[in-house]
Amino acid sequence: MTGITHRFRRIYEKWKQDTLSQSDFRPSVSILKLSFMAIFVGIAAALVAWLLYRMIGLVTHLAFAGQWSFDFTAPSAFGAPAWVIVLAPIVGGLIIGLMARFGTERIRGHGIPEALEAILFRQSKMLLKVAILKPLSAAIAIGTGGPFGAEGPIIMTGGAVGSLFGQTFYLTSIERRTLLVAGACAGMAATFATPISATLLAVELLLFELRPRSTIPVAIACFVAAALRPLLIGPGPLFPLAVQFHPQLGELGMAAVCGVLAGLFATLLSAMIYKTEDLFHKLPVHWMWWPAIGALAVGIGGLLEPKALGVGYGVIDELLTGKIIGMAIVVFMIAKSLMWIIYLASGTSGGILAPLLALGAGLGGLEALFFPGADPLLWPLLGMSALMAGVMRMPFMPILFALELTHNASALPALLVACTAAYGVSVFLMKRSILTEKIARRGFDIFREYSVDRLEHMAVKDVMTTEMLTIPGDTLVREAARSYFGTDQKYRAYPVTDVDGHLLNMLDRNEMARMLQAEEAGTACLADLLGKDPVVAFPGESCKSVAIRAAVEKLDRIPVVDADGRRLLGMVTRYDLLKPYTHYHREERVRERFFRNGNHNGK
Repeated sequence: MTGITHRFRRIYEKWKQDTLSQSDFRPSVSILKLSFMAIFVGIAAALVAWLLYRMIGLVTHLAFAGQWSFDFTAPSAFGAPAWVIVLAPIVGGLIIGLMARFGTERIRGHGIPEALEAILFRQSKMLLKVAILKPLSAAIAIGTGGPFGAEGPIIMTGGAVGSLFGQTFYLTSIERRTLLVAGACAGMAATFATPISATLLAVELLLFELRPRSTIPVAIACFVAAALRPLLIGPGPLFPLAVQFHPQLGELGMAAVCGVLAGLFATLLSAMIYKTEDLFHKLPVHWMWWPAIGALAVGIGGLLEPKALGVGYGVIDELLTGKIIGMAIVVFMIAKSLMWIIYLASGTSGGILAPLLALGAGLGGLEALFFPGADPLLWPLLGMSALMAGVMRMPFMPILFALELTHNASALPALLVACTAAYGVSVFLMKRSILTEKIARRGFDIFREYSVDRLEHMAVKDVMTTEMLTIPGDTLVREAARSYFGTDQKYRAYPVTDVDGHLLNMLDRNEMARMLQAEEAGTACLADLLGKDPVVAFPGESCKSVAIRAAVEKLDRIPVVDADGRRLLGMVTRYDLLKPYTHYHREERVRERFFRNGNHNGK
């Protein structure tokens, strides 16, 4: 039986060596399992989005009209008296503070930083009470007039659902992360009917990798959630825009200016939020009371500009279609931004995407008054997407987001220019974004640049050492101890081979000491006492996979063998495995010139 097991193991190792080690990707059976599970995560996320919409509608009707209704209606539509507009957010803030204090503090904030923290530092494990209390607290905050979007809480709640679903099965942390991100992005897809940009949100922000094992399940969950949206929430794009744009070269140049202004605005908003949060920390009261204090700004702002209350989807649509212009935009932007900054900094529960859409569209509406040339409706669309690109520091998701929100592809070139410019300005001016600053303040650093690992580029055969000192397996134990582990010991471990050059195992000082204590040590040879299951590497394996193996097994050297007969080919050390980074260092630091005086001296 043991012989059959070893035979099948060698067949598998050869297949892995010949197929997976040489392929562009590293597929595994877990993709199929996670893809199937992602279907149920997408369904659950769509139901969460529907439930949160209904809860927001109910709280809004109860707070501003005293009615029992689940219709999704803006607070400004009720014409509530002034005392209601001021008091409703404060009551909502008090309830949220109590929920955070006696429920879980993780419901505070807009949700995405909490999802990132769970992904990177908590093994993608989220609590059941987060999945329950986060949508409830968000419904109370938004329904009582909070100037937030529902998407942040839905992203966090969908992520919690995916994480909890994954925790009911035997999964790795990476597999749980995939389901968490699938739930989070499916929640966004169900909220906005934007499955493609929701998948890009995963790629640009949440996954921290671009691999089939994660992108395929996430895309499936987003598709399922978006497919269910017409049945649960309603069909069609959220902000349909029928006008066709034909930006010329001059307008594309102005789109870059629009992006730069959006990047500057994004930097200002981000700084103001955390400066305001610092002021809240100086208050001589427990943080439980902060949301109620911040809600006072919401009530006052709602008196001055009722349209700034709530999610504001109707206002965004009016800005995109040019129904709000001039000073009305200025008043709205001042009220919305101050309400949003103060209330979000207080630690309440709510999302950032809808406010960014509204403020960005308002910025574009103001630019339309001064920018010459193109259709005035182009600038609110560009401002909306560019501000999102600047605040969230994602260049491509906002472009597709605008396309899916409006079903208008005619502005894509201008969107690319504006979003890229805003992203560039934001990256240069801001050390961290709204999404990562909170995590950094908790002691966790996130580096959002990532590329293909150089250790994946190079195979073991390119870095291994073929000149090595081996010990014959028929060497007597005591003779081996004297010859190889005396005062002139050269290596920490030696490969032991048979007469045909096949690896038997590695021999180090600890193993040598164990063998010397055996009763038969005086007459036995190494082959008689060595174990039979050495840790090995294969020539075609990537340096990364072998480096991981060396770290897990706590080894300094690993023998390299062929997959067929375990014939020893060489040795690879920890230093050898890091050699690809010397090439990376050269590519990053060494500047060369190949054209000189009309001559090309490159190869």
